[in-house]
Amino acid sequence: MDPAGRHVVFFDGVCGLCDRSVRFLLRRDRRDRFRFAPLQGETAHRVLPPLGGQVDDLDTMYVLTSEGRLLRRSRAILFAAAELGGAWRLVRLLRIIPTPLLDLVYRFVARVRYRVFGRFDTCSIPTPEERTRFLDQTSPMSTGR
Repeated sequence: MDPAGRHVVFFDGVCGLCDRSVRFLLRRDRRDRFRFAPLQGETAHRVLPPLGGQVDDLDTMYVLTSEGRLLRRSRAILFAAAELGGAWRLVRLLRIIPTPLLDLVYRFVARVRYRVFGRFDTCSIPTPEERTRFLDQTSPMSTGR
């Protein structure tokens, strides 16, 4: 999908936790390895269904790797963190934990995320410096945050 070898993170664009997660990745992605697209956007609707992803499953964060693998939920989170490099690579050690167990924790957090981290009416607007990192420039975005 990205000829420069970048990974694409698909996230719930109105979720406070997802917004914080994207901002976390943006601040630490010194190698410019990630691009971002909300599940509510055109890119997700075009790219995810042929790969088995579900754009209406807003409880799931996806990472489409530069090699074309679609990772879901906890495996997507662990992959993204490890790809930041440095000490974050230690997250790879968690791969020994079975996916069903990791996803059990992931689904619990996903179920309570709006109550704990909030929900926005529209997707957050990236800063001018971040704008090139987002694939859907025309998706509905708010001002402010």
